[in-house]
Amino acid sequence: MAAHDSNPEASERTGADPGRELMLAFQAGQPQAFEQLIGLYSERAYALFVRFTGRHEGCEDLVQELFLRMWRARDRYEPSARFSTWMYRIAFNLAANAGERARHRQAVSLDGEVPLAGGAKEGVRLSDPDAPQPDQALLRADVVREVQAAIAALPDNQRMALILARYEEQSHQEIGATLGISAKAVKSLIHRARETLRASLSHLIVEDIA
Repeated sequence: MAAHDSNPEASERTGADPGRELMLAFQAGQPQAFEQLIGLYSERAYALFVRFTGRHEGCEDLVQELFLRMWRARDRYEPSARFSTWMYRIAFNLAANAGERARHRQAVSLDGEVPLAGGAKEGVRLSDPDAPQPDQALLRADVVREVQAAIAALPDNQRMALILARYEEQSHQEIGATLGISAKAVKSLIHRARETLRASLSHLIVEDIA
């Protein structure tokens, strides 16, 4: 089995689809392909769940459940769309169900960090010599938490559409395939989400965030 780039997002931008190749290999009886799939996509899935739920709590469990469901659905997998589209469809259902169970809990991450490729995190590390002064760091953390809270308050479909467009750079057509709606409907969802964020965060500069 061929080795795959450790950054599937970069591979996808060149037209490759490492997830599709690995899932087909797993279907063909190569269990190590699924292990490699987990290695390539677990961080990406975790970041998606953190952004969707607005917190870190419970996201590792969601990632485990996501891969368990994909493992169980291996015989039903069909490469008719990008692997990430199939994965996000399952992830959306999981996250939406988890959100229903946690409506009464605060949906904001305490540290305001979101994992990125390579293990980096958004947010400020005060131990970093190049980091802003503590008062600036605290201000930024407050802003991040406020933005996360506003995103977490969006309806599930608007939230997922916005996350996939903003952070995963997916097209309206790809997002529509994930949510089971048309590209036109996706455009409307994203527009409504951005308008809601602009209204609720009018005291902040949100153009670069939303």
